Amino acid sequence: MRIARQGFRYIGILVALGCLVVALAPSPLHSIPFFVLAAFVTYFFRDPDRVPPPDEKLLVSAGDGKVVYVGEAERDPDRQQISIFLSIFDVHINRSPLHAVVRRIRYSPGKFLAAYNSDAGMENEQNELELVDGDLTVIVRQIAGVVARRIVCVKKENDELERGERFGLIQFGSRMEVILPKEIKLRVKVGDRVKGGETVIAERP
Repeated sequence: MRIARQGFRYIGILVALGCLVVALAPSPLHSIPFFVLAAFVTYFFRDPDRVPPPDEKLLVSAGDGKVVYVGEAERDPDRQQISIFLSIFDVHINRSPLHAVVRRIRYSPGKFLAAYNSDAGMENEQNELELVDGDLTVIVRQIAGVVARRIVCVKKENDELERGERFGLIQFGSRMEVILPKEIKLRVKVGDRVKGGETVIAERP
């Protein structure tokens, strides 16, 4: 399985520390925690391939996790919102819900409330991408959590994204929000489990 390159540094440091302990400690057993942690970090940064459904009208999830909110957008009552909580055990690669151009990227510093907290979407550190396809505008927000304190976005303004294409990740637990026009039909509900780039979350008219 592919591993996101952002994880190589963490994995390398932990493996190096484990090897150092093997060489210097009275017992090689002292190195076990380092190798176990390295294995977990490798698992966290896994980056599986995903294939979106063929129908271009179908919008796919921006991330893996559990849907924790579906309803009126918190910052814009004329739009609707899907919020997804990503635990440390979920894949943390972020993907585009649709084929679109990145019209705007806006980073906002903030707090580090638990990502499942309803206030996290308003108060936490976050990165917002405005994605445009013709007359359709979709906003995706990468939101940091208590543990996740590093938001990665590998795209820039005016870049083109394919549906399901990777555009970033949030390290070690986080929240994703997808903001949509009200005429878009939502296909998920609170409590659903979704996979980024694969699970259908909405349908264009």
